[in-house]
Amino acid sequence: MSLTRIDEVNPRSWNALTTAYNPFIRHEFLSALEHAGCVTPETGWTPCHIVVSDGAEILGALPLYLKHHSWGEFVFDFSWAEAYERSSKAYYPKIINAVPYTPATGPRFLVPPSPSAALIKTTLLQAARELVIERKASSLHCLFTIDEESDFLESNDFLLRLGCQYHWQNRGYKNFDDFLDTFTSEKRKKVKRERRRVQEAGIEVVVLEGEEVSTELWNVFYRFYYGTVLRKSGFVPLSLDFFLSLGRAMPESVVLVLARYHGDYVAAALSFRGADSLYGRYWGASNDFDSLHFELCYYTGIEYCIDHGLQSFEPGAQGEHKISRGFMPTATYSSHWLADPIFQRAIGISLEREREQMRYRMRELSSHGPYKSTPP
Repeated sequence: MSLTRIDEVNPRSWNALTTAYNPFIRHEFLSALEHAGCVTPETGWTPCHIVVSDGAEILGALPLYLKHHSWGEFVFDFSWAEAYERSSKAYYPKIINAVPYTPATGPRFLVPPSPSAALIKTTLLQAARELVIERKASSLHCLFTIDEESDFLESNDFLLRLGCQYHWQNRGYKNFDDFLDTFTSEKRKKVKRERRRVQEAGIEVVVLEGEEVSTELWNVFYRFYYGTVLRKSGFVPLSLDFFLSLGRAMPESVVLVLARYHGDYVAAALSFRGADSLYGRYWGASNDFDSLHFELCYYTGIEYCIDHGLQSFEPGAQGEHKISRGFMPTATYSSHWLADPIFQRAIGISLEREREQMRYRMRELSSHGPYKSTPP
């Protein structure tokens, strides 16, 4: 069954489909995107989620969107669209299985463990492929999948694409200084110097969680986020209503870091907390303070993970500058099925070369890490 909005599914039934808490795949998060107008046909994201049920109970779900562009996905396929255009074929619309505007790895096939789990996944995938044909779409793309889903899709004729982000892993650190002790002397001094610059500037860093973030502070954060994103891209995809809705619906996930200077807030960084991970998502500032971005978006997040026993910190897409601060190259995966067999073969050959290049690049980047010995 294909849905035009996620509210056609009971929130408890949807959330019960995943055993591990991932904030971005929850009904509250996806519903907030739809209700706030961030995910609509007008924005190029048309919900077409698929669910499998036995009549009384939902057995599995696949969040899907019909797309008329490739923005907000963070797995870049513009060259594929251009190749279709050169061949006088239409690449758009396409269908993606992803969380809009969120390049974070997590479950995409929402199927709880059971003896029939494999059959349910296969049923969902077959329904998604049929939807591609029904909607006259060119292709189906599953973005930022977990390992077992990537394997499942590859075994069902999907093309595997390898990407790279920079993640931090908690190796049982007692505190931030214990973490820094694993750095070489030069890199350790650099981090301490950056943190010291923020302190010497007289900036106070405040960490708030959940319901501690008032409506007034959500407005403060949004002002910084809106201004920063608008300057960088000219388009702000997420609305204040979206963030206010998240604050009400899933406060247990919210971690907001604020910077205060002479009594006034000057910057903010918003992260979301999962079962054992922290996900850095949005940042903004009113002034350009030396090293403040590193403090709010990286160092305070690492400290938070250590203090709360979280195992990993994903601070967002891209950014080789993260390596010297303890975030190491980490593989991300997406899987792609193109209905046209000619393009499926051609893009498959291209991705084989791209994977080899990416593996080489990740090995080379790992050699530039700040650690005394390279972590596994």
